[in-house]
Amino acid sequence: MTPDRILAIARGEIGIKATAQNNVKYNTAYYGQVINKAGYAWCAVFVWWCFQQAGASDLYYGSGKTAYCPTLLSYHRGQAVTDYQPGDIIFFNFSGKSNAAHVGICERYDGTDITTIDGNTSLENEANGGTVARRRRNKRCIVGAYRPAYQKEEDDMDQTAFNTLMDGYFAERAKRDQSSWAKDSKLAQNGIYDGSRPQALPTREELAQMLVNLKK
Repeated sequence: MTPDRILAIARGEIGIKATAQNNVKYNTAYYGQVINKAGYAWCAVFVWWCFQQAGASDLYYGSGKTAYCPTLLSYHRGQAVTDYQPGDIIFFNFSGKSNAAHVGICERYDGTDITTIDGNTSLENEANGGTVARRRRNKRCIVGAYRPAYQKEEDDMDQTAFNTLMDGYFAERAKRDQSSWAKDSKLAQNGIYDGSRPQALPTREELAQMLVNLKK
């Protein structure tokens, strides 16, 4: 599982809103029933849902479940990070305290502000706004973060694909016109090379022949 996959799922949910009190599909999936009352904040549940949809529940809470931000943060203490990257799980407190009161998924970080995709937020209520939204906040609101054990993206280019790519590159270079330097040096006119493919990379055979021509 990669950060891009998790973020793609989270982005696809932006704009989803809870109806009534915490009645939202993430809570329904988490609790196995429709929730329609107070006391069921769902920012952590939204993060759980994203990983669950990606088939990577083990990266959330060891395949378990928790809807409580402090518990989630404590569980991943050994994976704590401060060089925030896309896909990191970011914990916030908006009251100047140190406890984790809200959580979101990092989309980008510029060293000062962090952009996350959160569940149960809004411009009117940071930590209980009832909407999935992209939020940008100053890093001073962060009280913790961890980086899930994502898989590295694999390079699926085999030797055949690489050879094809390089053949295309060399063919493109061979079509380029000679530079003004080459024209002024009159290499072709002086018989050093035949003037074809002036921007192509020469083979050892071609270099050897040019050296022979130069000595004539």
